[in-house]
Amino acid sequence: MVQKVALLTAGGFAPCLSSAIGGLIQRYTELTPDTEIIGYRHGYQGLLTGDYLPVTDEVRANAALLHEYGGSPLGNSRVKLTNTKDLRKRKLIQKGDNPLKVAADRLVADGVDVLHTIGGDDTNTTAADLAAYLAEHDYGLTVVGLPKTIDNDIIPIKQSLGAWTAAEMGARFAQNIVAEHNSASRMLIVHEVMGRNCGWLTAATAKAYRDWLDTREWLPEFGLSREAWDVHAVYVPEGHIDVQAESERLRGIMDSVGNVTIFLSEGAGLSSIIAEMETAGQEIPRDPFGHVKLDKINPGAWFAKEFAQLLGAEKVMVQKSGYYSRSAAANQTDLDLIKQCTDLAVDCALRGESGVIGQDEENGDQLTAIDFQRIKGGKRFDITKDWFVETLTSIGQDLPENED
Repeated sequence: MVQKVALLTAGGFAPCLSSAIGGLIQRYTELTPDTEIIGYRHGYQGLLTGDYLPVTDEVRANAALLHEYGGSPLGNSRVKLTNTKDLRKRKLIQKGDNPLKVAADRLVADGVDVLHTIGGDDTNTTAADLAAYLAEHDYGLTVVGLPKTIDNDIIPIKQSLGAWTAAEMGARFAQNIVAEHNSASRMLIVHEVMGRNCGWLTAATAKAYRDWLDTREWLPEFGLSREAWDVHAVYVPEGHIDVQAESERLRGIMDSVGNVTIFLSEGAGLSSIIAEMETAGQEIPRDPFGHVKLDKINPGAWFAKEFAQLLGAEKVMVQKSGYYSRSAAANQTDLDLIKQCTDLAVDCALRGESGVIGQDEENGDQLTAIDFQRIKGGKRFDITKDWFVETLTSIGQDLPENED
């Protein structure tokens, strides 16, 4: 019988973390109300240090409130259990420590039977390392993960929690940003959307924004036109960006409409930018997971500079919707998926079945506990999807060639 459960959220925020915590607490309260629950603070950092919050009777009684908020009440961090050098630098382990053993021993010391990890591919691949260590050394703990990432780029999961909401919030953000299109003549707006290796969020955000445009009435006779409010280009990491060809097309739009708006994945064209930096002898900044620090590279500003000159833009504005989108409370579509996943997560935990809960694309999209060893990051967005092709076709953009 499960006596004690621990929860943690890790990685970047997504519009599902708070709700997923609430859903897990509600499901345990429904099925096994005597099960003790704790939440480690700031992800694996709290696990290593034994820093946690107890789920009291008052928290159980008010767990539904967590569905109304974004962020995570437990807090997150980007701590990777297998990055020993970084953990020592943060003083989370001592020299000579095996961090997986430190984490495992902490779980045992805290009396934990089940650990629920809520995070993206890095969080759950780290959970996979921990689960393997626990099994190999007969710790007898169950680890059940939930898939969180607004990029929707976890293999083999069809839909990660929070991604739908992030696209909706990105579109809402764009409604105000694109309103700036005539704050000056020949205005170039670059809306940079999160998505390091996967363009799903940028594509879905552009679609959601254009769906909103479909609901509006226009007055082109007095300067209120859909053409000016529209998206004129959508660039994702999976598609090669022919800057010269696109600048010629967009120059025509700038000349006729008076402004250009681009939706750009933060990882789009990244290889070209890195190559230019390396040629110039510049150091490529990376995080503890080895990822390029996109906030330091700043692809939106790089492409804005390139296109501004080619389009003859008189004013340029680069706006990033990432933090606005990822910190939102989950919308109803995500809430429904979160409930399905948290209910199954608890059911699996109670029968001692480890894995990551998700719709398995390699198994008919069945919602199931996917073996941790099958979880990988870097899923590519299929740029041949009908809805994305329709988006590009309707704005006059050629279908891109796959980026190698």
